[in-house]
Amino acid sequence: MEFVAGQTAIIVPVPEAESATSCWREKFDDSARAGVPAHVTVIAPFLPVDRIAAVVDKLSELVNGFAAFEATFSRFDEFPGLLYLAPDDGAPFSQLTEAVARRWPEAPPYAGEVEDPIPHLTVAVGQDPATVADIVRDATAYLPLVSWIGEAWLLWFDGRTWSRAAVLPLGGAERSPR
Repeated sequence: MEFVAGQTAIIVPVPEAESATSCWREKFDDSARAGVPAHVTVIAPFLPVDRIAAVVDKLSELVNGFAAFEATFSRFDEFPGLLYLAPDDGAPFSQLTEAVARRWPEAPPYAGEVEDPIPHLTVAVGQDPATVADIVRDATAYLPLVSWIGEAWLLWFDGRTWSRAAVLPLGGAERSPR
């Protein structure tokens, strides 16, 4: 996906994935080089940045209606041209995506190009099979990754870098088991 100045996105950061993926993401994922941490995408692109102030409270309320949860990533998988970590249970991510898309139908996931988005944490884009095999071999030692998912982030792109516009807590996030 090409980034456009003024574009926004909603992600769920997965900081526990940084140790396993950051060196690969920095090389092979444009979003990492533009400042986006390891994450699962909720909606990208979301609304234009000039509409965010008018919806951020409603978005925060919607996200807070979802309970915080623990996510485990124990395997790699691939889409054509994309290596990713798959959550063992993608349902909480999918439910959040579906709720945001229902509330803002003008902002479907992946601009409507993907009919049924699969929750994933991108590790590398556009790499040959040998590089993918190297990544999987090296990063598998970090699996399984377990992460407490207590917030989503609203990001915006200024033409060079993605920045956090808002932190959107999930319900009960303050009760992290960690």
